[in-house]
This record gives sequence, structure tokens and C-alpha cells, in this order.
Amino acid sequence: APDQPPAPPAIARQSGGCGVAGGRMTDTRRRVKVYTLNEDRQWDDRGTGHVSSCYVERLKGMSLLVRAESDGSLLLESKINPNTAYQKQQDTLIVWSEAENYDLALSFQEKAGCDEIWEKICQVQGKDPSVDITQDLVDESEEERFDDMSSPGLELPSCELSRLEEIAELVASSLPSPLRREKLALALENEGYIKKLLEIFHVCEDLENIEGLHHLYEIIKGIFLLNRTALFEVMFSEECIMDVIGCLEYDPSLSQSRKHREFLTKTAKFKEVIPISDPELKQKIHQTYRVQYIQDMVLPTPSVFEENMLSTLHSFIFFNKVEIVGMLQEDEKFLTDLFAQLTDEATDEEKRQELVNFLKEFCAFSQTLQPQNRDAFFKTLSNMGILPALEVILGMDDAQVRSAATDIFSYLVEYNPSMVREFVMQEAQQNDDDILLINLIIEHMICDTDPELGGAVLLMGLLRTLVDPENMLATANKTEKTEFLGFFYKHCMHVLTAPLLANTTEDKPSKDDFQTAQLLALILELLTFCVEHHTYHIKNYIINKDILRRVLVLMASKHAFLALCALRFKRKIIGLKDEFYNRYIMKSFLFEPVVKAFLNNGSRYNLMNSAIIEMFEFIRVEDIKSLTAHVIENYWKALEDVDYVQTFKGLKLRFEQQRERQDNPKLDSMRSILRNHRYRRDARTLEDEEEMWFNTDEDDMEDGEAVVPPSDKPKNDEDIMDPISKFMERKKLKESEEKEVLLKTNLSGRQSPSFKLSFSSGTKSNLTSQSSASNLPGSPGSPGSPGSPGSPGSVSKSTSQMAAITTK
Repeated sequence: APDQPPAPPAIARQSGGCGVAGGRMTDTRRRVKVYTLNEDRQWDDRGTGHVSSCYVERLKGMSLLVRAESDGSLLLESKINPNTAYQKQQDTLIVWSEAENYDLALSFQEKAGCDEIWEKICQVQGKDPSVDITQDLVDESEEERFDDMSSPGLELPSCELSRLEEIAELVASSLPSPLRREKLALALENEGYIKKLLEIFHVCEDLENIEGLHHLYEIIKGIFLLNRTALFEVMFSEECIMDVIGCLEYDPSLSQSRKHREFLTKTAKFKEVIPISDPELKQKIHQTYRVQYIQDMVLPTPSVFEENMLSTLHSFIFFNKVEIVGMLQEDEKFLTDLFAQLTDEATDEEKRQELVNFLKEFCAFSQTLQPQNRDAFFKTLSNMGILPALEVILGMDDAQVRSAATDIFSYLVEYNPSMVREFVMQEAQQNDDDILLINLIIEHMICDTDPELGGAVLLMGLLRTLVDPENMLATANKTEKTEFLGFFYKHCMHVLTAPLLANTTEDKPSKDDFQTAQLLALILELLTFCVEHHTYHIKNYIINKDILRRVLVLMASKHAFLALCALRFKRKIIGLKDEFYNRYIMKSFLFEPVVKAFLNNGSRYNLMNSAIIEMFEFIRVEDIKSLTAHVIENYWKALEDVDYVQTFKGLKLRFEQQRERQDNPKLDSMRSILRNHRYRRDARTLEDEEEMWFNTDEDDMEDGEAVVPPSDKPKNDEDIMDPISKFMERKKLKESEEKEVLLKTNLSGRQSPSFKLSFSSGTKSNLTSQSSASNLPGSPGSPGSPGSPGSPGSVSKSTSQMAAITTK
């Protein structure tokens, strides 16, 4: 057909059988993809299934049926019409038109299956299966068909200035018909016609014959759309390419001609950063640049119907790039000189910038290589010392050079993150933390001057890839994960969290502009990822450095997205249901910033409101006893009036049920048995790495502070009574003050941003000291914690007193 669309993509060749509905196995011969042609003349994949042919009573004839391999549903039911033209293409495709503007295609996994179905179709239509098309197409007029049959080839008009209009019309009329296009392309190849046309182009320019130049534009554009490699080789040869570009300057739709040749000869300069001795390579680089320029800048944007006509042009550029990369890769002297000059301190800034840009383009070209060739390419660069070179470049002042080096680094990380990890761990043995490659990347991320932080987002993605255990080499003893994460938390994590810690020294962020908020949100995103994937490394870091408390300062930010990032970080920690984290949260009263944010949000129904309620709902549904007790005992007054959801009342109910069970003496013996297993997350044993961490001496901790604050000192009566006396002091507040607080905590009205919770004073303690919550029932400070002998008698007495007071 004149507007025949491209063939649909072939089905992926897979080995092994495929299951179909009903549980029976079908061989891959009958496995097909069903395609339909959409309005844009592109093929849409309708699903994969298994084809069969049988008589369908409803359709009164032999039909093709395709059942989906996923669920056995009917993807296609098509009667084999005796008059429909079925075409077999590429040995594995059968294409036909079901109705006007509704084309179908079956793409078979195996040629044998295609042949079987083709035989069935031919049998119904009474045709010989050796044909590739069962009916003659009637899309072309009878006259055209007669012409095509009678004339063996296309005869071109003689190449003269006076006949340019005739030639242009011939080219335009041949493009819609595949057969005529074929004949036109052969005629152009055989008669050396293109060179003759380019000679006329010079005459027209000399005579300033604008009409002739317009015809030449149409002719050359039409030759591009013939999509023939043999013609491109003539047009893109050294002697012809500039004249071809010249013809394309005279677009009839433009009032003034373009100056493409002037740009290519005068403005665009070929920078030979390292002299290229091979003339063939040099010529190939020139040709590729010019053809890419033609594709991107000179040719008009192709319409939907022309898009596929330029596929050979894309392929021409693609294979040229593959050749260039291969030739450069084999030139050892060239690459040695390149890396030597890159890292040489004597190289001036302008030269270094050119070298880095060249290397960046070189890496970009490598993306066109096949996987095995790309492996060899990056191995070559690695052996040449690309990573040490990047480290030198990233330490320089020139922002443009650093930006190009970052792009090169991204190619390396995406290709082989393990190679990068191995390098940074080795260099850590010789260099200070400040100049480590990963730390340089983190610094560039932190110091990104772009208001939208485009560069920082890219770098954060690279860091995430590097610290992702999923792409770390899985060996028997998990060495890469253990070694690299140990290295990262020791040498790099403090650089990543520096902006966060610097900005959260007070009760609210010291800098709260948009750019700072964006950067902190990026850092929090990575830390949240670490909480999910790094288990004990990040746990050690968060608890020792009191990171969660600092993160929750950001809940007071005026930027809602940053406050939500901070909340998401805490939610991820709570989601782990790890009692070591829970103990830390209760010791430092880390629900206080969340409750404050909830109350300050007032009655607004927004994302902040929903996210905070969801966090408390998770604690209720999962029945995290220690946190339930902590929240109710410390924050119930502020939350009891929230009745538009049942979350907080549900938490209170959980808490009371918990208390009842504790007060029931029959459960006492059971509770003492369970106490010893209190901090086990589940029945499985801890990973070896975690076991190692929990057995670490306090001296090995970075700040000399144990991960779980020690509670093995015998508690005297004064220690036990201290939190109770503090509680009683709070109870003795003036009635008017209490009323004021309660009024402010009522969620029916707007909150004052400066609202201070009455329970915040006198209850805070640092991580190592005992707090009022530490001896409450169900809190991790009570007897039975790991490493804490305690004195059950005295503490149980004090807790019952405390319970009585709280209940009252």
C-alpha cells in the first residue's frame, strides 16, 4: 500500500515452553504477539498469547484465535476471509487489514509456527503457501500498475537546469509508492545523478536562480526520504556533503535562506585536543558531526508519515559513532596522552576544559556500543586511570570542568558501581577524607548554585546507586556490602549530614530559604533510603549522633515539603518496629515536635494532617506497645479532643487493655518470661553483621557512647521518685494556665505557631540519663532490657504508684 506502515516489532525470542490457560503447556511455535495499527500509523501491542485456527460456528468459517498466556482470555477472534490480502513478512509476521483503517499483525516467536498458520490461511483461500501475499493489492491505480509491469525501471529526465521542476515533480510523485521509490533510488544510484544535480546547484547559485534553488531543495529533501544507505554514502562523501547542505539552505517556505555552510566552515571549529594521526578517523569524525548537524538542524522536523523514512539516516550516524569509539579505543598512544594531560598540573585551564569535554563526548558515544563492546570500553578507561583523573578534576575551581567531570562520573556509576566503590575504598587508605572522590561529589551536591538544584538531584541519584545494597556484589560473605557501608559511614556520612546538623542547632531551622529547604529535602531522602536498606549501620549513626531529634527540628520549617520529608524519615524508622529505635524515641521525647506540628496545623485537612494521623494509626494497628504507652502517658491531654478520626481513642483503648493485662496477677509470670525476649524483632536470629555490631564494645563507638544507653546502675529511691515529683509539679500548675493550654490544644480552632506544650518542660532528658518515661510500664527503660539486671521489686512498686497517679 502507498502508506504502508513499518513492520511491528518482532516478539522477543525466548527459550522454553509457555503456560496457557487451563494449565496445559504449549510449545513456543504458536506463541505470538497481537498488534493493531493506531491512528498515528504506529503499532500498538495488544498482548501475548497462543494462536490456533479452527471452525467458529458464530462466524461461519475457519478463524484465527489468540488466547492470552496470562489468563486465557480471548485476545483475537478473526475469520479468515477468502478475499482478504494476508501478507507474510520477515518469516515471523503475518499482516492483514480487517476493515478500512484497522490493520492487524501477528508476530510469531518462531518461524515454524508462522509457517503453520500461513498454510492454514492459504488453504482457506486456495493459494500456494510459497507466496508472501495471498491477494493482489488494489491500492494503486490500474494505470500505475500497468506502468510498473510494463517498464522494467524508472527513466529520469536528463539532468538540466530547465528540467528541475520536472525532476522535483517526479521525485515527489514517487515517494508514496514503495515500488516507485525503489525504482527511483536505483535510477539515482546507477546514473551518478546526485553529482550532476550538485553541479547544477553551483550554476543556480552563481546565477542567483532562486526558483531553481527551491526545486533543488525539494529534490534533495525527497532523496533523503528514500532512506537508502547507498545514496547517503554518495551525499555524505567529502566532496558532496557541503553542497547537499547548501541545497537544503533554500527552503521555499522561508523568506530568507539559512547560512548552514557559513556556520560549519567559520563558526564551528574542529578542536583536536590531542592530535589524531589516523586520517580515516579524522574524516569519520568530520562526517559524523556534519550528518548529525543535517539531522538536527537542517532537515525540517519530519511529519508522522516521514518519521520512519529517516530511519536509515539515524542508523548511518549510529554506526559511524560505533566506528569512532572503536578506532579511538584501539589507539593506546592517544588515550595515554589524553589522561596524562588531564592530570598534569601544568595543563592550562582552557586546554583542560577541552580535554574533559572530549572525554565526556567520548563516553556519550560509548552508549551506542553493544554490551560486550561497552564492557571493553569502560575496562580500557579504568585501566587508563579515569577515576583518579576525575578526582583531580573535581577538586578544581572551574565550574564548567567540574560539571563535565560529573557527567563522566555518572556514566561510570551507571555502568559499574562496584568498580567505583572499589576505587574509593582503596584511595581512603592513602588520602584524607576531604579529597575522597565520594566526598567531592557530596560537596558539589551541597554547593550546587542552581536555584532548582538540577545538578544536586543528579548527584544524589548517583550516591543512592553507590550505597544501594541491591547492586552490590553478592558473595558468600557479603563482603562488598559490609566493607563499603563501613567505609561510607566512617568517612563520608558526616559530610552528607553536615548541612542538616548545621541548620538544626535551635528549635527551628536557622536557614529556611527555598534552596536550603530543597537541599535538606534531598539529604533526608537519601537518609530515609539508608534507614530502609542499611539496618545496623544507620541505626548506630542515628542513635549516636541524635540525628532524628535534629531532623524533627525541620518540622517547624515554613516549607511544607521539607516538614513532610522530616516526618517521612521518622515514619520509616517507626515502620521498622525496632525496640532500639523506639527506646531512643521515648528517651528523647521525639513525638513532641510531631504533636506540635499537628496542633499548629489546626483544623486544616491537608497532607500534613493525614500523614501524622497515619503514623499514629500505624502504631495502633501494629500494636507497638512501648510507643502506645509513651504517647498516651505524655500526649493524651493534647490529643484527646481529636474525634474526627478514631485513631487516638483507639490508641487509648490499646493502652488501657495493656494496663489491664499488666495489672492482672495471673499474667505476671508470663510477663517475666516474655521480658527476656523483649527486643527480638522476630523468631529468626540476627544477621551476622548485626550480631557483630551489638557485641561491639562501647570504646569502639565513634562518640564513646553505647548505642543503648546503659541502665545497669542500681536505682535508688531518689532516682525513682524524681520523675514522679516532676509529674506532680506539673499537676500543680495554676488552674488558669492549664485552661489556657487546653484551649490552645483544642483542634476546633486555629493554633498559634508559638504554642508550647505544657508537658515539654521538665521532662526532657539527654540520651544517657533516666527520664520520667524510662520507668513506666511498657517502656524500654524498665527491667528486662538487654544488659540491665535492674531491681524488679522496687521498680514494680514505683510503677504501680505511677500508674495510680496517671489514672487519677
